[in-house]
Amino acid sequence: MTEFSHFYQWIVNNPFEIWLNTLPSQLTAWRLSVLKNPKAKAWLNTVQGLPELLPSYLNLLDRIQADISPPISEGLQKGIENRLKALMPWRKGPFSLYGIHIDSEWRSNCKWKRILPHLDSLVGKKVLDVGCGNGYHLWRMLGAGARLAIGVEPMPLFFFQFMAVKKLLGEALKAQILPLRIENIAPVEAFDTVFSMGVLYHRRSPLDHLYQLKNQLRSSGQLVLETLVIDGNDQQVLIPEKEYAKMRNVYFIPSVSLLNVFLKKCGFIDVRLVDVTATSTDEQRRTCWMTSESLLDFLDPEDHGKTIEGYPAPFRAILTAYKP
Repeated sequence: MTEFSHFYQWIVNNPFEIWLNTLPSQLTAWRLSVLKNPKAKAWLNTVQGLPELLPSYLNLLDRIQADISPPISEGLQKGIENRLKALMPWRKGPFSLYGIHIDSEWRSNCKWKRILPHLDSLVGKKVLDVGCGNGYHLWRMLGAGARLAIGVEPMPLFFFQFMAVKKLLGEALKAQILPLRIENIAPVEAFDTVFSMGVLYHRRSPLDHLYQLKNQLRSSGQLVLETLVIDGNDQQVLIPEKEYAKMRNVYFIPSVSLLNVFLKKCGFIDVRLVDVTATSTDEQRRTCWMTSESLLDFLDPEDHGKTIEGYPAPFRAILTAYKP
């Protein structure tokens, strides 16, 4: 379940083949390191205990739903549900798997609905999602016609959540998470579309991150960037002193105008703002699959227009741009 042999076969004889010079040793080192953690060992055992199912009904276009006919037994369904709950908290979703509804903290389908109208066609394309979490959007990208969907995500729990879903959706589906950081992956300049969603404000160096995204795109490839923003001109940025919405690793939140400047400075062209939306407690909230604090706990109880620290409440922008 932590082996990548099928993935290595996918990238032979195409531009990603150069990864074979470095990825096997990187992923072997990752496996040896992560499995020293008792929690990770338990997550691995949880995934390995899931049955391999091949759905007779699979929908990745409108939602992520897998079913089988005749339906699985109540006992098997409960066993799967218990294993999936052992991988909590589920941040991204939702997933509907053989009658089990994973009601994740984020209704990630809302973000996908905002993004989809502004994408170049993904049919037959190779796509990369940097900071992909548990891979929810990778499945939606396949549903939109992508030929190969690769995610980059260093958090081990999210990797094991992805592998659990993959085992239940079908191992042959060409989606894979690499449990590394984008800066550790050789640039290939071969992806048709690169996504970075909810990542930029966590990076100490935003320009370096944008260059890393650009270096994975082919010429004329599309970048999809989604991030927190504030109101203001092209010189304004919010730099939280300690925390933002109880997140310690938020280094800066730019205005849309400044973000536009950053993209152009990094050499992107045809930069377009396609959406700005306030994050709502309908889209991000506590559920029985994510029982710790969520957005409502991060906002000023007297004024939901502010975070608990007194900063402007979260607004998220989506921009698209192209590599020349």
